[in-house]
Amino acid sequence: MSDLTAGQTGAARVEGVQAAYMAMTRRKRAYGSVMLIVFVALMVSGFQVADGRNAGGFWDGITNIFQFPGEVLAEASEKIANLPDLMWKFLPSLIETINIAAAATLLGAMLGVLISLLATRGLAKWPRLIGLFRRVMDILRAVPEIVIALVLIFILGGGPVPAMIAIALHTVGALGKLFSEVNENASHKPVEGLHSVGATWGQRMWLGVIPQVAPNYLSYALLRFEINIRASAILGFVGSGGIGYDLKNAFSWGQGRYDEVAAIFLLLFGTIVLFDQVSSRYRNKLIGGE
Repeated sequence: MSDLTAGQTGAARVEGVQAAYMAMTRRKRAYGSVMLIVFVALMVSGFQVADGRNAGGFWDGITNIFQFPGEVLAEASEKIANLPDLMWKFLPSLIETINIAAAATLLGAMLGVLISLLATRGLAKWPRLIGLFRRVMDILRAVPEIVIALVLIFILGGGPVPAMIAIALHTVGALGKLFSEVNENASHKPVEGLHSVGATWGQRMWLGVIPQVAPNYLSYALLRFEINIRASAILGFVGSGGIGYDLKNAFSWGQGRYDEVAAIFLLLFGTIVLFDQVSSRYRNKLIGGE
């Protein structure tokens, strides 16, 4: 009799768990449906407001979306013989853009390593300040490079230096976050061993942590270098030098200079593809331990 009662009790518990699970599933689906409806409503209303403030020109202008690329391609095809000379002309500006990205990546990666170690639990020199360092990284990631560059241009004037500093600050926040996640997977045994023989915090990090995480550090830094090349080209539009500044001037002149626009686009495209392939190859080697 007791076995029968226990079996009934067990079956009742199973049914109760199933009922609770089904109720939770229905509740989640209802919440998901409500969130989807709210999201769609916000998107539609936001688009209508934006289109209204744009004098309702979105639907009228969407038919001309290929007009500008068509004009550039038409003029570039007519002056195709000039493209090699134009690409050579803008090569120094491209090198300046790459230099901005390289300097920003190097500086940002070095500061990112330091702040990531200070923001990693179990490795931080001042554990009570971990939250502070994490918030600093959040702020540096949250502010776009172009906003920082505009402020620095107002202070320092135009040129590559404001662009380099702006990209470096954003890189500190981005790489610092990635590096701190890598640090959390590092073994603490070498650190504890160094600490037992009286090593300083810097020595423990340099000898006990960095050798473990260096391949991942380099992999993320190479990926960030690709991103920074594009960012440095974009910042040229706000007067930060490099090939982006030449592209802005070519756009400003309009028809008659579209061959220069095409030459700059070809240079940028080729450079980004080249560095993407090279860095992808070395990232795979670093991660694979080859």
